Amino acid sequence: MLVLDFPEFPVLETERLLLREHRLSDAEILFDMRTNENVMRYINRPRPKDLQDVERLITLIMENTLAGKSLPWVMALKDQPEKMIGSIGYWSIDSDNHRGEFGYMLHPDYWRQGFTSEATDLTLAFGFETIGLHSMQAVINPDNDASRQLLLKHGFVKEAYFKQDYYFNGQFLDSEIYSLLTPLKD
Repeated sequence: MLVLDFPEFPVLETERLLLREHRLSDAEILFDMRTNENVMRYINRPRPKDLQDVERLITLIMENTLAGKSLPWVMALKDQPEKMIGSIGYWSIDSDNHRGEFGYMLHPDYWRQGFTSEATDLTLAFGFETIGLHSMQAVINPDNDASRQLLLKHGFVKEAYFKQDYYFNGQFLDSEIYSLLTPLKD
């Protein structure tokens, strides 16, 4: 069984980004993203009603991270490490099967600048090399072509298309499942 037990939260850096832990001080920006129709268009999750909903979500994220059930990072620019621009990581970890569910979200002010791709490179490497994941899964809304292209660019393969497998806001929705296996070592 896979065990996630880091003495400190693993902070990661790319050329332009700092990937750090979630904090309650991120609540306002996360509220802005989770209530933005452009951001949430393909993310079928309930919208927060107020800042307290987001604070509860962040508290849950922190608790799940401490319990080794997930490992999501806040994306921030290196020169503004306190300002959240997005999130990326493993929203659930199946320890028994060494599998993580990979996901991401980015504030629209930072779209089409390569930030999610840059963070994806690093978090995938961390998942395979440091955590010891054997496989990763990403579940997307089939209409989200940008997400599909990001996953394909990083080696994910489409494994399934489920018709009406998800109930949200009074309707059944379809899902696409992508996966990535640990790269073979030479």
